[in-house]
Amino acid sequence: MTDTAKLAQLIEPEANALGFDLVRVKMFGNRDDLTLQVMAERPDTRQLTIDDCAELSRRISDLFDEKDPIAEAYRLEVSSPGIDRPLTRLKDFADWAGHEARIHLTAPVDGRKQLTGFLKGVEDGRITIDVNKHEPMTIGFDQVANAKLLLTDALIASTRPLSLDGVEEEEFEEEAPEGAESNPDDIMNEGQD
Repeated sequence: MTDTAKLAQLIEPEANALGFDLVRVKMFGNRDDLTLQVMAERPDTRQLTIDDCAELSRRISDLFDEKDPIAEAYRLEVSSPGIDRPLTRLKDFADWAGHEARIHLTAPVDGRKQLTGFLKGVEDGRITIDVNKHEPMTIGFDQVANAKLLLTDALIASTRPLSLDGVEEEEFEEEAPEGAESNPDDIMNEGQD
């Protein structure tokens, strides 16, 4: 299997040249269906547009055609991290303080292998999370096997899309209160606007 750390070393300068931060490089699947997943983001928006993904994909493809770092056939997938993003860098835990996350540990701490709760921040390279139905716990970044934000209304509200181009607005009619009579003409004319 290909060393993803070495791939990340090749990919990061390409992402940086476009003004992006590399979030994660991951290989998954089996030999018959291998995928190289590259996640990146613009530092100012924490997102990428489709055009950004396409440009980074072209740069990586050109580089890998030249260097050929992966022996097996693979599919390249380039994306932004998404709303319920993985937390892969120490700065992610600081940047997303106040949001709910799930952290899987490399080894149990106080009998817990998984911590779910609100991120409190980072101090001296250590992450504090207010664990649900427990108390705040502080762990080292080296103790994190993987982590991600949890999809919540607060997270959705703080993560606005870069563009709404192509999104169709739907109009919703208010429903009549229960027990109110409806006008038969309204029902007959429904959908004929």
